[in-house]
Amino acid sequence: MLVELSNALGGYLHNVFYSKFDAWLMLGLFAQGLFTMRFVVQWVASERAGKSVIPFSFWVLSIGGGALLFLYALVRADLVYIIGQGSGLLIYFRNVSFVLKEKREAAAKAS
Repeated sequence: MLVELSNALGGYLHNVFYSKFDAWLMLGLFAQGLFTMRFVVQWVASERAGKSVIPFSFWVLSIGGGALLFLYALVRADLVYIIGQGSGLLIYFRNVSFVLKEKREAAAKAS
């Protein structure tokens, strides 16, 4: 039983880390890293300010990582990630539009 479990685990790990390793997997890993960096950026900005802050770079990283993960999901034909990343992209772009609108309004008031 233990030997069978060990062989099954070894086969799974070989499949995940070796057999499926290709350029698309590398893109997916890069995209996930980019997407994860948005949390680091947000955390550092909040720590520096002593309150919750969402810098513009958070949204830029969200769009970059989300778009690449969406592409990865399309290529891999993974419906769960297609829906998740696709809907997330809509939210990220909407938030960027709010930020840019706010900056335009602030610039108009300053003029």
